[in-house]
Amino acid sequence: MTFLTALLSIASGSLVGFTLGLVGGGGSILAVPLLVYVVGVNSPHVAIGTSAIAVAVSAATNLIGHARANTVKWSCALVFAAAGVAGAFFGAQLGKIIDGSKLLTLFGLLMVIVGASTLVPRKSTGNPAIALTYKTMPRLLPLLTGVGFLVGALSGFFGIGGGFLIVPGLMGATTMPLLNAVGSSLVSVTAFGLATAASYAWSGLIDWHLAGLFIVGGAFGGLLGIKLGKRLSGHKRVFALTFSSVVIAVGLYVIVRSIVF
Repeated sequence: MTFLTALLSIASGSLVGFTLGLVGGGGSILAVPLLVYVVGVNSPHVAIGTSAIAVAVSAATNLIGHARANTVKWSCALVFAAAGVAGAFFGAQLGKIIDGSKLLTLFGLLMVIVGASTLVPRKSTGNPAIALTYKTMPRLLPLLTGVGFLVGALSGFFGIGGGFLIVPGLMGATTMPLLNAVGSSLVSVTAFGLATAASYAWSGLIDWHLAGLFIVGGAFGGLLGIKLGKRLSGHKRVFALTFSSVVIAVGLYVIVRSIVF
């Protein structure tokens, strides 16, 4: 590994972490195109495997803070994550057999969808007392397992955290408030990332040195993003719009690049 590659890895990780800290989610979807087009990882599969472990570590770190703040609905989150892990293994196996250029095209399409979805405001209201109990199980369990498996499969297929899908999935399945959905989603993001990374690691498709540098950069960038986000909290909608525009633009670039070249 050259010094330039190491520097670009740290810088790319910092950008992802900064976005996560500033906007509050979605930044991990930038990890794969950054690894491919900026760092210079030749294999899209290695980029996906490497980003998956970085996303898992980042999510686990953020989960600690949410757990201390008691915003995690553990009963719902654990069932959703368990179903999602099975889906993530399935998605990862499927992703590894897809041609790299086709996989990037699909990834670019997903980025455009994600960017567009962030433009839709989320309602923060819901039932803060929701929990998976014997009384609510007949209604909640099928929704949590079904949606969890589907979201996990997409997460494993593309090597992303999937928070942009997990949050609305949890809200739709349980009617929990946005704050609880964000905190609870990190259980799944951590689990999905580890499941995807394990599958790719088994196939030798993770660059561990790059992953380590990406994680270090992400931690540093995350601290800066959180600090700046607190100072500019009144302008977060503007940042969200900017982020969605960047994601859409990068997604279109990935699609064109993978088709033309």
